[in-house]
Order: sequence, then C-alpha cells, then structure tokens
Amino acid sequence: MADASWTAPFPDLAPPLAERWPHRFELFGQEIQDDYAWLKAENWREVLKDGSALPLAIREHLERENAYTDAMLADLGPLRERLVREMRGRIKEDDDTVPQPDGPYAYFTRYREGGQHPLICREPREGGEAEILLDGDKEGEDLAYFDLQDAVHSPDHRLLAWSADVAGSELYTIRVRDLGTGEDLADEVRRTSGEVIWCLDSRTFYYVEVDENHRPARVRRHRLGRPQSEDELIYEETEVGWFIDIDQTTSGAFVVVSISDHETSEVWLLDRADPEAERRLVAARTPLVIYDVEHHGLDLIIRTNADGAEDFKLVVAPLADPRRENWRDLVPYRQGVMVLYQVALARHLVRLERQDANPRIVVREMWTGAEHAIAFPEEAYSLGLDAGYEFDTDTIRFGYSSMTTPNETYDYNLRTRERVLRKRQEIPSGFDSALYVTRRLFGTAEDGETVPISLVHRRDLKLDGTAPCLLYGYGSYGSSVSASFRTNLLSLVDRGFVYAIAHVRGGTEKGWRWYLDGKREKKTNTFKDFVASAEALVAAGYTGRKRLVALGGSAGGMLMGAVANMAGDLFAGIVAEVPFVDVLNTMLDGDLPLTPPEWPEWGNPRQDEAAFRTILPYSPYDNVRPQPYPAILALGGLTDPRVTYWEPAKWVAKLRATMTDGGPVLLRINMDAGHGGAAGRFDRLEEVALIYAFALKAVGLA
Repeated sequence: MADASWTAPFPDLAPPLAERWPHRFELFGQEIQDDYAWLKAENWREVLKDGSALPLAIREHLERENAYTDAMLADLGPLRERLVREMRGRIKEDDDTVPQPDGPYAYFTRYREGGQHPLICREPREGGEAEILLDGDKEGEDLAYFDLQDAVHSPDHRLLAWSADVAGSELYTIRVRDLGTGEDLADEVRRTSGEVIWCLDSRTFYYVEVDENHRPARVRRHRLGRPQSEDELIYEETEVGWFIDIDQTTSGAFVVVSISDHETSEVWLLDRADPEAERRLVAARTPLVIYDVEHHGLDLIIRTNADGAEDFKLVVAPLADPRRENWRDLVPYRQGVMVLYQVALARHLVRLERQDANPRIVVREMWTGAEHAIAFPEEAYSLGLDAGYEFDTDTIRFGYSSMTTPNETYDYNLRTRERVLRKRQEIPSGFDSALYVTRRLFGTAEDGETVPISLVHRRDLKLDGTAPCLLYGYGSYGSSVSASFRTNLLSLVDRGFVYAIAHVRGGTEKGWRWYLDGKREKKTNTFKDFVASAEALVAAGYTGRKRLVALGGSAGGMLMGAVANMAGDLFAGIVAEVPFVDVLNTMLDGDLPLTPPEWPEWGNPRQDEAAFRTILPYSPYDNVRPQPYPAILALGGLTDPRVTYWEPAKWVAKLRATMTDGGPVLLRINMDAGHGGAAGRFDRLEEVALIYAFALKAVGLA
C-alpha cells in the first residue's frame, strides 16, 4: 500500500476516465502504443489560434477534468482566497519602474491600484508631469486574455508601436499610436512575434512574421500608411528548425537579425539610418558556433564560443569585414567563467558573467582595457543588467536581489564607480529579511558531479527533517534559474516550508558544459541531478521523504514527469505546469510549431535511431508504469503553441489507467490562455494560489 499521507488529505471521488482508442505504430522495429492520441484534435492548428474550434468530444472531456479538479480541491477555497490576499498584500499595486532616459524624455512602466496590466508612460527628462502613452487595462478591458508584448517609442518620440495577443496563442498584432492625438493609426500588422525595431526615420519599422506553422520565419519592413500586404521581405529562413529574432545594437546604429537553432547562430545587420537598407551578413553559420553582436565605432564586439571557447569569450571584428577570419580576442576564454551578455557604450564595455552559479558585472574601459567588477557577498543571489536607451553615457542600471533581499535597482557610474540606489522593492504588508535565511548547498549526483542548490527558509525553522519543501527545477536550453527574491513564496515559507531551487544539468549555472551534460543523449543527467538534490535536502535535515513537493513547468514539466516515474516515492506531491511530457510523439511530429527547432535540443527520432533510442526510455508519457505515484497536479493552456494541451491531458489519462496506488492525479486546462497561463498580474495569483494550496494539502498542512 502507498503511504497514507498520499491519499488522506484528498476526498475519495471517482476521476473521469478517458476513452482508450487503440493506436499503434512501429519505428525502428519498436512498436509504440498511444491509446490517448485522439485527444490531439485533428484541427489542432485551428484550435491553437482559436480555442472555440476544439471538437466537442475533447472539450467535454477537458471540462470534466476541470470539474473533477475543482471538486477534489473544493475544500481549499478559503485557503486559496487567503493565499491570494496574502500575495496581493505584498504587491505595491500602484508601483512603477525607475524612468529610463532617452533624449528629452524618460520612459517607464506603471501599474494603477487594482490594475491587471501595465501602463506605458513617460515624463520630461528633467522632471515634470507624466503622461500615459498606452493604458494596458483599457486595452485589455472585457477580454478573457490580454498580453502586451512590446511597446516601443519611435526615435522622434511621436509614435508608439505596440503589440498584443488576445488569445494566448502568441500571435501578436502590431499597432501604432500617435502620441499627439492618443489614437492608433490605420496600420495593423498581424501574425507577428511581437517584436518591433524602428528605423531612424520614425516612419518605418521591422518585425518578425510567423508562418502557417506558428514559427518565426520572416523579417519584414513596414512603412506607415501602407497595407501589410505591401511589406517588404528582408529575410526568410528556409530551414524549418531555425528561430528568427530581431533587436538593435546599443549604439542604435543597426537592426540585428539573429537566426539560431539552440547550438548554431548567424547574424545579419541592417542600417537603421537607411529605410531602404540591404541586409549585411556578419559571419556565415558554422555548425556548433554561436555568436551575438554589439557595435562600437568601426568595430563589432562579438560574444562567441568559437575556437573551443566553451563558456564564451569576447572578440572584436572590423565592421567593414567581420568574417570569422578577422575576429581577434578581446576578453579571452576562461574555463568556468561564462560570459552571458555584453553592452557596448561610448567609453565602456560592460559584460555580465557567471562563475560557480553566481553572477557579476565586469566594467572595461574601452581605450585602456582596465577592468573592475561589481559583485555581492551573499551565498546566492540574482543580478541583472539594463542597457537602457542611450549609447553616450557613463551610467548603467542593474538590479540585485537574493532569496531574502527584495529587488533593488541601482544606477552605477562607470567612471567614478558611484552606486546610487534608485528603488527598493516595497512590500506593503511588511517584510523583515532578518527572519529568513538563504543558503547554497550541493547535492552529489550518481556520477560524482556536485549540483548547486539555492534555498530559503525561516530562521526559526527546526532542521530536523520534518519540514515540508517545495523543490523547483528546470534544466533545459541552457536556461539558468536565478536565486532571486519572490514575494509569493513567503506564503509557503511562512507556513514552515523550505523553498529550494535545484540548479540541475541542462542549465548553465556551472557553465556551458553544464548545459551540454544535460541534453540529448545525456538528458537523464537532468533528472538524476534533481533526485540527488532532493536526497541532499533530506540528508541535511531540511526536509524528509514524502515531505517534498516538486515543481516545474514546460521543459521543467518534463523533468517532473520523469521524476514521477523514476523516484515518485520521494515526493508527497508533484506540480507540472504546461508539462512537456509527450516527448517522443511531439518530436516525431514535424508539423507541430516547435518540433523542428527543438531537434537540436532533444534529437530527431524521425530520422535518427540513436535519438529514438535515447528519448523512448525517458519520455514521461511513454514510461508511465504500474506503480504508486504521488499526488500530481498538471496545468495546461488550450491555445498553448509550445506545449500543446493534449500533452498533459494524455499524460493524466495514462497515469490514472496505469498506476497501482497513490495520487490523486489532477488536470486543469485553462480554456482561455496559452503557455504563460493567465496574463493579468492578479489573475496569475489565482493560479499560484492553486499550486500552493495543492502543495500544502499534499503534505497535510492545508
């Protein structure tokens, strides 16, 4: 029998059972059975654009799942309401960001009290009355979903290009607002990724067009007053597995068109001063070589892993001829010190780098090469760099926080090294950092690797192994998880929880090798690292077996599914947000929006038998087995183009039909949202409260 703590907190209600429609196929001599494939709508492309197109049989099944979850967690209603009140009480509702200067104005974002969405604002640079350029609450009024993606003022400060998604499908429409009249122009550019880069004429802008398979595939140039059908094609990527992104150099001179596939990249430049500009290639793509570009005078400053620089280095190349053979080292490669980001200003080069899972900012004088660093003494912390709008400046802005230090925003003088605190995060309901402790400890994986773990808990907590713990993990795409301040977590920590982050392989917390050791044929290292982290927390007395609740989303949701299969008996509960759990079937379907771009990360099991043999043994859906499982909560979004709704729906159905004991297994599909869940800042609190209440219930503390 399963431990009684797995089932006792939950009512004994019969779950909905999905029908099993036998579906089998064979690949590389292996038969694959997928009895819940029918949950993937045949018209899935239409559903991702408009959830109302979902076939009735599937809709009814998902609604039964949502109703069952509501019934199973009905007694948590008062707790969830308290959690929302607590979390909202820590939000300064009428908050704003520190204004960022650009020419005659300083631009900032503000929220009004009770408002769900941001207000885009500006004020005179030297002070004066602020004006609202775009009211997110007004634009999102009466909409079930509204996500403001970008809001970019024109170089002459007379226009604002803004993009929004109203379905959760990540298809953004760009509009242009006349800041003199407050009215939008007739221009409307649909099916974009949401990014906008203006030309210096303030009459032309670039954007990325999304193709029929929901992939960012083309860069186009739009001229105000012309229909979208006349927009010029600047670049089209014909390789289906490549992403396109646009940005601009800090100098403001160039539009940067970046093309990448997770492990190789290519960059083209467009002169912002010329609305007829032809694209210019920086360096042709070379397999496994990644680079990105900043501009300074007659040179480009390039971050790259070329020439064996695994953790990246900075090189300089002549703008007139920036081919690979003309690159020369500026900041040489140092193993274990990962260069994350560089900003080229008129007199300084600023870079963000990370060593031993902690970041630092390094400032370099352009003409002398002299360097100094900005770092902090805490064991684990988060540091972010804001390049701002201006090139000819001696001031940068950075943000700092730790798991016990609220966010602080500083302006830093690169010449005098003076640091000015511009803003400290306010916690209206109160916060005393002395009541909490943040720590960094290490787990040991079965191959001997040490896995960093960041954690926070109340100072008065007894470390006797009885405390519950929420353990978070991600571990894919080289993304690192920062040890930053999160006010919502206090609702768990103040109830006796330890909150911990397992910095597992697949991220870059310990450099690029940490990422390479957690992808493709080495993917199972990610899962083993997470289990090792859980066991380390137990061994150190921070928590105990069956006192842990695991949390992860998207690719981190895949981690949750894998951990449930291989070490479910460690955990009282598992929460998987938009979980990528049907890995094999998704990677076999080249028509899905993100499948071809994901092959470099996971492998292509359609064509490569080795990739097939790698994915099949860990794909969470394919490895559900007859055994006890802990309580599981899976969350998805109906119009999610990244992790489609049928992945968690199929996983939950198979778990219920296969598991021998434990649970319950719960599914909630947001019928009005996509990958990011609810878009409004307070609506999102409802989802967080659901997760936290489930975690409390799983460990018997609800």
